[in-house]
Amino acid sequence: MAEKKNAILKKSFRNGEYVVYPAHGVGVVTGIEKQEIAGAELEMFVIHFEADKLTLRVPIMKVNEVGMRKLSDKVLAKKSLSLLKGKPRIKRTMWSRRAQEYEAKINSGDLLLLAEVVRDLYRGEDQPEQSYSERQLYEAALERMAREIAAVHKCSQKEAVERLEGVLSKSAKVLRKAAEEAAAKEAAKDAEEEGKAA
Repeated sequence: MAEKKNAILKKSFRNGEYVVYPAHGVGVVTGIEKQEIAGAELEMFVIHFEADKLTLRVPIMKVNEVGMRKLSDKVLAKKSLSLLKGKPRIKRTMWSRRAQEYEAKINSGDLLLLAEVVRDLYRGEDQPEQSYSERQLYEAALERMAREIAAVHKCSQKEAVERLEGVLSKSAKVLRKAAEEAAAKEAAKDAEEEGKAA
């Protein structure tokens, strides 16, 4: 039974194929190796992470358990870019708790959760500076997301970062303009009510 499951899992990832390993992001399957560990022979996917200069060996039977998955398709990549256009959702909890949640999302390997972190921690030119830890989490999420977007769209990571930051910047301007218009309407309404009362 285990051999049959291994054979199915072995076929699910091909040599040279991009995969996402939750704790490290996008890597390339470079082969399958057999290793003897504690007297048992295990077959392992060999995954190389170019950006981290890291090679990882994942036992074939542990692939689902560790959350290794295929690269997102273009539809999911587009949906992640749409998430960047939304209004940031910042919970009113202590930073340490939010930081843990952001860290968990970054290490989940889920492209949509990465997009949420990038959106929520992005700061435009007109916004207050980030703390060091906020900046670290933002950059980690942005880099992880950009690697996957770059692999999906077959472009460089630098181009992917520019694309993501372009979407974020444009969205921030739209949201700021909408907030300014809402504030102006509110001020006009207040002035009108004061005029009627006088």
